[in-house]
This record gives sequence, structure tokens and C-alpha cells, in this order.
Amino acid sequence: MYRLGNKLRLPVLVQNLYRKGQVFWIAPFLLFFLSGTSAFADATFGKKLAEEALKRTDAFVLYDSSYYRISYPGGDVPENSGVCSDVVIRSYRGLGLDLQKLVHEDMRANFSAYPAYWGLKKPDSNIDHRRVPNLRVFFSRHGQSLPSSQDPAAYQAGDLVSWNLRPGGSLPHIGIISDEKSSDGVPLVVHNIGMGPELEDMLFDYEITGHYRYGGTGSNP
Repeated sequence: MYRLGNKLRLPVLVQNLYRKGQVFWIAPFLLFFLSGTSAFADATFGKKLAEEALKRTDAFVLYDSSYYRISYPGGDVPENSGVCSDVVIRSYRGLGLDLQKLVHEDMRANFSAYPAYWGLKKPDSNIDHRRVPNLRVFFSRHGQSLPSSQDPAAYQAGDLVSWNLRPGGSLPHIGIISDEKSSDGVPLVVHNIGMGPELEDMLFDYEITGHYRYGGTGSNP
């Protein structure tokens, strides 16, 4: 599958089959090429997201989970503050995707699909997108929800992973898989667990509660 400007060009073989009226052969070819194009797009977007996440590690950020009133859309807490979810939000913003707006619009249309942990009766665009449980629902609804594997090979750059940091309790956390790996071949993670955005070997240090892929072909940003 190829693109020329804004036009989609089918492989020459498929075009020839169509011209000859052999349309019954076209569907298998289209399925093959579309699946390959989708996988390539996912990997390409994921790599770009991982690069944006890595840029966050250069920023000085104090861990601050305070509630802020922020503008909408495109609102953000002070640039020198943030939590784990802000690493994700700011990384997506670097690629033109505003999770504040996306999550808010989805919650407004499907409020009952989201957790009711905070006693809210309607969406709050100041904070909803900064809450890990809400992000998990959003990524499940609009991206790909993947197995929480213990196999390092199951994770690719740009994947989102959530954890529970408190055994026997609940302390949700989220980070982005980078394009770098440890000496053991485990993908490193960009996250903010309290010391600002960092690149760390911690993928399997805590209970994994979710594994997602969002933003490439197959997603609905």
C-alpha cells in the first residue's frame, strides 16, 4: 500500500486484477496489505511517541498531584509540576493529540463507562484526563488493549503500561515504553514515580494492570 500526496495507491497487481475483472482475488490482497500497513503505522507512531516521552526526561518537574483549574482544551498544569499521567499527556500533545479534550468528550458522551471512584456526577475537564483509571478506560475503548505479558518482546516503543504500586491496595501508575532496552533486553520505561520524568528499568517491578497501544492506525483519536 502506498501514498502519493493525499491519494492512496493500490499495489499494481491489485490494480491489474481489477482492470481484468478478477475482483474475487482483490479482497485477500487488500486484507494482506492493509494489515501490514496498519502494523507499520502503529510501530511508526509508537516510535514517535517514545521519542516525545524521552524528551520529557530533560524537563525539571516536581511531583505534584494537586488539583488545578486549567484551560480547555489544551490546558496544562504548571510546566514544572506534574504526575505520572502528565508524562503521557504531554508526550501525546507533542504529536498533536490532546488527551484532555479526547477523554473529556468521551466521558461526556459515555460517563457511565468510566470509574465512579471520586463521587463525580459529571465530567471535569480539569482533572479527568490526569487520572490513571480514566486513561485506562479511554485507551481500552479507543486503542488496543493488549495482554499484560511478562515477555519483554510483547512490548514495543510507545506502548502504554499501567501498574498498581501498592500490593494489597490500590495506587495506580502509568508510563510509556521507550525505544531503549536494559542489558537483559527489557524495554526501559519513561515515567514519573515521584522524582520527575525518568527513564528506568522497571517494567516488571510492579503488578501490571494494563497494556495499551493508542494513536496509530486502528485507534480512534
